Amino acid sequence: MTPSRLYTAIEKGSAAASVKRIRVHDLRHSHVSLLINMGFPPILIAERIGDTVEMVNKIYGHLYPSKHREVADQLEKLNF
Repeated sequence: MTPSRLYTAIEKGSAAASVKRIRVHDLRHSHVSLLINMGFPPILIAERIGDTVEMVNKIYGHLYPSKHREVADQLEKLNF
């Protein structure tokens, strides 16, 4: 797959679906966002996109759901 073929495929697909064309890099962001939403860990995502866990957390950290309520609920169940 060459860059020009990929560009052409995206152009044709966008036109056929009547949606705005997006950049290839936008596909990367969509892919990572989807994986986060599906609950996959940052290390797996970093490996898939060839990046570091730190970079995934830095760029996409805001997409991870807060676990603070879950931690508090688990601690309350301990009944100390």
